[in-house]
Amino acid sequence: MLKYLTVPVTPFQQNCSIVWCDATQQAAVIDPGGDLNRLLGEVGRLGLHLEKIWLTHAHIDHAGGTGELAERLQLPIVGPHPGDQFWIDGLPQQSAMFGFPPAKHFTPTRWLHDGDTVQIGNETLQVRHCPGHTPGHVVFHAPQIERAFVGDVLFAGSIGRTDFPQGNHQQLIDSITQRLWPMGDATVFIPGHGPESSFGRERRSNPYVQGT
Repeated sequence: MLKYLTVPVTPFQQNCSIVWCDATQQAAVIDPGGDLNRLLGEVGRLGLHLEKIWLTHAHIDHAGGTGELAERLQLPIVGPHPGDQFWIDGLPQQSAMFGFPPAKHFTPTRWLHDGDTVQIGNETLQVRHCPGHTPGHVVFHAPQIERAFVGDVLFAGSIGRTDFPQGNHQQLIDSITQRLWPMGDATVFIPGHGPESSFGRERRSNPYVQGT
């Protein structure tokens, strides 16, 4: 079975998720924005073998610790979509702008595209390209446990910002309604910030996408 633990990191309280295959204890970390010693402490406490870094997008609070973690443990970096290359290139400027520790530059080992899959141990997750918040944003869907790791596409009661460079409000709404909703109302999502919710609950009550 696929299991996960969400660990809020950085002053932005970004939901970094450690996901692992219970059968093999092999793990990936989604969006290691910072606080790496804390994250690695949790990996050790759980007795896991960290093998991969998966990125939803390349904003500093999600990707700021990626280069250092990859270098420290020789881990492959998987994702995001190539549309976020300019955000990766700008990580040093992002870290200075928002008061984060200097971010190491990195090049993803593997870019992701809509319809791809990623694997950890015996578990496979589906990849959906969900632009709007950033052009290269991806989401990781684990239908076997009815969970989706959606980064900053959708939140409980809100949606991702689209006022950053190359953000697009209509594109974000399309990503939510065309890529997320088909995963099913019962699917619980882990957002980039704040509490979990379900797609069904957001379709009923989220003022930005209510009734879609």
